[in-house]
Amino acid sequence: MSDASLLRLLQLSSATLPVGGYAFSHGLEWAVDAQWLSTSDDVIDWLAVQLTESVATLDLPILQRQCSALSQHDMTALIEWNRYILACRESYELRLTDTALADAMIRLLKGLSIGGDLFSSLDKTINEPHQISYVTAFAIAASHWQIPSHDAALGYAWAWLENQIAAATKLTLFGQLTAQKALDVLIPVAEDAVKQSLTISDDAIGTSLPGLAMASSHHETQYSRLFRS
Repeated sequence: MSDASLLRLLQLSSATLPVGGYAFSHGLEWAVDAQWLSTSDDVIDWLAVQLTESVATLDLPILQRQCSALSQHDMTALIEWNRYILACRESYELRLTDTALADAMIRLLKGLSIGGDLFSSLDKTINEPHQISYVTAFAIAASHWQIPSHDAALGYAWAWLENQIAAATKLTLFGQLTAQKALDVLIPVAEDAVKQSLTISDDAIGTSLPGLAMASSHHETQYSRLFRS
């Protein structure tokens, strides 16, 4: 990867990227409120399972296929994988997280004069609002900046993990040092998730985490909350 691509990867996976990742807890807030999670070890286990059983088996394999589709100018594959990942979101909130992040990423990329014609083509083909996945938008940005798909997967996994650790910190389960210790434990898990994603065949792509689906569904009606989801 060139120095320019590396710097773009850091930009794309930064917590300061204005896509609103900080606003979503992926069900974590309800799990804490329901006392499913009460210690830092509980949160580490919760996030580790998501990395190995969801991010590694759904998001990252599709991200890599999206990058491949873009390199081959294969719009059919790009759209089909986009539809597939949205269909795999197990609750309204998890789908909202995905499409809301994508909407923000698309606005950002268009503001940077990136992918305008491509997004217009996607909109015309899909013909429904808010039906582009964040994974697709992330792949388009990575492709434009010539970030190799493996490195893009590492950046995606890092961005997901950093936002979840930030959410746990806001929910007061982590102090600053504890958050860094949690990252110290989970970064190797994220690295393994990327490696695992390379072994997933097309017909094995997917996820089923009933606890996560229930937590995100209950979060929709939680009386008082900090996060959108």
